[in-house]
Amino acid sequence: MASKIILGRGIALITGAASGIGRETAFAFAEAGVTGIAFADINEQGAQAAAEESKTYATNGEYRCIAVHVNISDEDSVQKMVDSTVKEFGRIDYCVNSAGIGNTSGAVMPNLKLDFFSKIMDINVKGTMLCDRAVARAMAQQEPLTYTSRRHGTRSLGRGSIVNLGSTNSYVAVPGMMGYTTSKHAVIGVTKSAALDCAQFHIRVNALCPAWVDTPMMQASLARVPTLGQLIKTASPLRRAAIPEEVADCIVFLCSPSASYINGAGLLVDAGLSLTAHVP
Repeated sequence: MASKIILGRGIALITGAASGIGRETAFAFAEAGVTGIAFADINEQGAQAAAEESKTYATNGEYRCIAVHVNISDEDSVQKMVDSTVKEFGRIDYCVNSAGIGNTSGAVMPNLKLDFFSKIMDINVKGTMLCDRAVARAMAQQEPLTYTSRRHGTRSLGRGSIVNLGSTNSYVAVPGMMGYTTSKHAVIGVTKSAALDCAQFHIRVNALCPAWVDTPMMQASLARVPTLGQLIKTASPLRRAAIPEEVADCIVFLCSPSASYINGAGLLVDAGLSLTAHVP
């Protein structure tokens, strides 16, 4: 694991930080030099373990971290998460909304159960919106970060950067994934609306949209659907799933000075999977 972007300072809040993309992203932020990270997850024990491990990768001598319990579908829980982070660190410069649930049904639309559809929308869509809203409120009250380059001197980076986790399913549909696909399309809608609404406060909001990523969530899918492994090898132009580092580094980029003019975008990280029907 090696982050290619140096952030240098700032405070990050990452949901879903106990495992998978969220955990790897937090490690990438620690390695990129942030001053502090709040590891937020419904699994607080897992978040605490990840926070402790992050100290191994931290490159900032002032680095600190905390673990925070959060249920992203609950408004009060989300607000407590943000309040706890601001109380501990004084501000939030980077927020990554990685918490969510995958497609655990596989039912085609005529057989789709309403309770499953409602649950996935509640977590993936409402949860993203609640986190964006609460974090943007906090960011709007703080002074902007600045960045000094050797070529052009000092410039403002704005009051914060938010990255929502979308998916290749934010752009394409797959049979038997109506709930998940709909929720990830909606994440793009949340992202674009938040980007416009928050621009006046100099807060950027973008989405990172990966295809299959080798995480515990994908491993659970492989256990449920044994043919998925071969499908990934056939469908992906690179004939494999992404490793978490490949996604985490892109998230760090979207929060970095290198991306300071990127706002409201959905960045596909899928090896070209969504470009066309891939023929092996």
